[in-house]
Amino acid sequence: MKKNILVVDDSALMRRLICDIINADNTFQATDVCRDGLEAYERLKKTSYDAVVLDVNMPRMDGLELLEKLQQEKIKATIIMVSTLTVKDADVTIRAMELGAIDFVTKPGNIIEAKGEDFKGSLLRVLKAVVRSDNAKNLLATNTRTVDRPKAVKAVQLPKRAGGKGGNRLVALACSTGGPKALQSVIPYLPKDMDAPMVLVQHMPVGFTKSMADRLDEVSKIKVKEAEEGDTLEKGCVYIAPGGKHMEVQKKPDGRHVVHLNDQPAIGGLKPCANVTYESLRASGYDEIVCVVLTGMGADGTGGILSLRQKKRIHVIAQDAQSCVVYGMPKAIAEAGAVDEVVPLTEVAQTIIKNVGVQ
Repeated sequence: MKKNILVVDDSALMRRLICDIINADNTFQATDVCRDGLEAYERLKKTSYDAVVLDVNMPRMDGLELLEKLQQEKIKATIIMVSTLTVKDADVTIRAMELGAIDFVTKPGNIIEAKGEDFKGSLLRVLKAVVRSDNAKNLLATNTRTVDRPKAVKAVQLPKRAGGKGGNRLVALACSTGGPKALQSVIPYLPKDMDAPMVLVQHMPVGFTKSMADRLDEVSKIKVKEAEEGDTLEKGCVYIAPGGKHMEVQKKPDGRHVVHLNDQPAIGGLKPCANVTYESLRASGYDEIVCVVLTGMGADGTGGILSLRQKKRIHVIAQDAQSCVVYGMPKAIAEAGAVDEVVPLTEVAQTIIKNVGVQ
């Protein structure tokens, strides 16, 4: 049986193009459309869909207002945003994922791009990943906003030393589909004096990583920033790989570790790619690297972690299947036999601190 998809967009042309893409795939059917969030709200009160493709900017009720309404009334829906590559839309899209949207695809800038293979591939790839997930539809009816600090997240204890071991540590985290929402249950719960820096790879295009970093910094005690070329890694700071660049960590002769951004081609369609970051750590001066793999489709991170394990002492934490939006990346590293701890999302922050401690 084909999966039913609701398309919500104020542009008749975009509605038709998106429906054509969806209906051309034998997995899905898009028979229902709405012109704005208000129409979609009335429809979703009565009808359940396998996924909703939702525009950001619409009259009467925009995508963000619809998400807030659905969350307030605990109406379950699996939402995928369609967002333009603008700073304003990036900020709104990050906010939308805080409110429970699963993921987003970038809106084509013109009709030629809309009919191109990139947009088609991105939309179908995300749809196929999320409709298989039993957890995706529950996001809107669970956690509220980050700033409200959901009580479900386990309180972080603050060990002065991690496991009785001394040494210089780094945390390296990777995530993809469902990641922006998952990070809301991890980064704001890390203490500002965490005894390690963190490098973080979230699959996102240019612009969106800056919005995500700024939002996480706003609601967190720990410092969060989009990584820049030459940044010196400091304890108590999270460095997010910028969209459109691969992030490497380089050791300097004076012992400092700095960020190096490279513009090599995308790997498996990914830029940034977590494998690049993990592999760069083989030559680092860290005594131990705590690798964290959260929700996401595919297997990015597994190859890099396995390569890193040949050179460094590592400790691998993977998010469990039950709390993942898409159990792909954590599953891949678990099946490779490289995971030391499997924990629910609500315990990831606690588990990181247990392994690195505070200053």
